[in-house]
Amino acid sequence: MSNSGDGIETKNANWQFNGDMVDNFETHVSKSVPLYNQGHDLVAKLSDYFIKNDSICYELGSSAGTLISKIAKRHDFRNAHFFGIEIEKDMITKAHELYNSPNLTFLHEDMTNYDFKNSDLIIAYYTIQFIHPKLRQTLIDTIYEKLNWGGAFIMYEKVRANDARFQDIISNLYMEFKLEQGYSAEEIISKAKSLKGVLEPFSTQGNIDMLKRAGFVDIISIQKYMNFEGFLAIK
Repeated sequence: MSNSGDGIETKNANWQFNGDMVDNFETHVSKSVPLYNQGHDLVAKLSDYFIKNDSICYELGSSAGTLISKIAKRHDFRNAHFFGIEIEKDMITKAHELYNSPNLTFLHEDMTNYDFKNSDLIIAYYTIQFIHPKLRQTLIDTIYEKLNWGGAFIMYEKVRANDARFQDIISNLYMEFKLEQGYSAEEIISKAKSLKGVLEPFSTQGNIDMLKRAGFVDIISIQKYMNFEGFLAIK
């Protein structure tokens, strides 16, 4: 067991979103992911273009519920409903402690086999990268199928660079970013070791190709900083 920063204890190749780390999750991820909170604000503003009366909106991997609750509150004057899908029961418990709104429901479910209702907006904020690659395309296919025409999928992901030279540059820049956030070299290495075989990012083009295979044609990058990128895909 080793420390990955912010009081989060991890094991080699065994990063998990449960247990003691739940209370420190938002602090840790907002320090570890550049523009994390700004991305939340952008997604909330983008939701204005897709949420209507009677709309259904899902966040996949909603963790402690921060993003989906912000969007639900933004649209609380509408007759719309918002669902946070989360496989970790500890995260669901935390979300219920923090947020309580009549237009918001947290569901303890596995997104890879959940029976979605037809939706106007589906969000995956740094979530798909944790889905095993063998299941990833099928999930994206389902998302496309369950979106209403004109509905949107917003996907934020850590991305790999398109060749070794760029990957080396970006990886070093990201390491410097984490050092600037106050993490020690030991904590950075511990976190990287815990994510082996758990976090499997695709490249920008790999994500776009996956979206296109599902049927999406209209795709744009809406935010990018180093190896972190947000995509908007409209059906």
